[in-house]
Order: sequence, then structure tokens, then C-alpha cells
Amino acid sequence: MATTESEAPQTTTVDDAPAGAEEVVLTVTETAIAKILELRESEDDPADLALRIAVTGIRGPEYTYDLTFEAVAEATETDIVYHQGELPVMVPAGSMDSLQGATLDLPGTDGQGGLVLRNPNRPDPLAGIDLDLTGTTAEKVQQLLEQQINPGLAAHGGFAELKGVDGDKVYVLMGGGCQGCAVSAMTLREGIAASITSAIPEITDVIDVTDHDAGENPYYS
Repeated sequence: MATTESEAPQTTTVDDAPAGAEEVVLTVTETAIAKILELRESEDDPADLALRIAVTGIRGPEYTYDLTFEAVAEATETDIVYHQGELPVMVPAGSMDSLQGATLDLPGTDGQGGLVLRNPNRPDPLAGIDLDLTGTTAEKVQQLLEQQINPGLAAHGGFAELKGVDGDKVYVLMGGGCQGCAVSAMTLREGIAASITSAIPEITDVIDVTDHDAGENPYYS
């Protein structure tokens, strides 16, 4: 049923949430919960363990993560602990903003193992870095790719290649492990493109010219 403006449902914030309500930072899908609980059974005292999810650093345009089982009783005062179904989830306070709104799920492709963390948040790979980009616009983009962006992508077996510059537009091709990867377009749009337009203000649009259908669609858990 369509909702009109006057009928819009009320939203609940942390401040006005009912007493005892848990704040959900990261959502775990039902299928992922079942898999994680299955894995937890092989641990000592599984019923006492939470899934701890922490951001450990930045690799290129993405965060890096650490997922471990830890005793709920060992949570610190600053850790956020809440439940997803039967699974306690523990998030360090320092990782909360970086994981807000993310989803932990199983891979969408049959035969792929592990878990996939779909995170709408992206780090600023240029934060705290003083880049000295010189020359033409194309030369500046090439320097940025070589010095800052590609070292991070190389950890995933991928790279970004400058294919051309047309006025305020840059054309970039994703190769190696990035070609055919289901998240590579998001990586380009939200990570690499943001880095290029931030570091080189004369560029306003970054266009992906990758033929993703030709890739092997690698998956990284």
C-alpha cells in the first residue's frame, strides 16, 4: 500500500529507542547467521562466543576487516554488542562508523566459500597523504594511480589503468583481479573516482570502460 507524506511511519533513533533496544550497526543475513553458528560449534564453549567484526585498516579504496569469535564476557566497555537472531555480534567502538549500514552475507555465486561484507562506507585513501602531482591532467592521474591507488588494488590482484582524458572526464579500465569482480564497479565509483576528483579538481567525472563480462568474476572474502 502506498504511503502518503501524512501517513509516513515514525522512525526510531538511538536516543528515543525503547529501553533495552539494541542498536544494530551491521546486519547479518539469516543464511550467514546459520553458517556462522555452524562454524561456531567447532569452538570451545560456543554458546559464550560472539562474532567480533573490526575494521583493521585501509587497503586502496576499501577497508580491511578482521572477523573472529570472542567471548561475550570479554567485551570492553566501549564495544557494541547486539544480537542478530541467535548470534551475538561485537563491534569495537572505533569501527562503528565505518561499518554502519553494512551487511554480512554469503556469496551470491554457487561454489564460492567464505563470507562477503557489503559495506556502503568507503575510506578516504588520500587522508593524511601529501601528494605532489605535476604535469598535465593525464600525467597527474597516472601519478595518482601509480603512487596511491594501484598499490592497494594489487593486494586483490587488480589494477586501474588510465585509458584517456577528455576535458573534465577521465576514462579508467579495471584489470586483473578487478575485471569481472562483482564489486569492482562500486570500487571505482565510490573509491577510485572519489580519490581522483578529490586530488585533481579539474576532473569531475570518472568513467569505467572495463568489459566486466570478460573477467573471471573473482571473489574475495
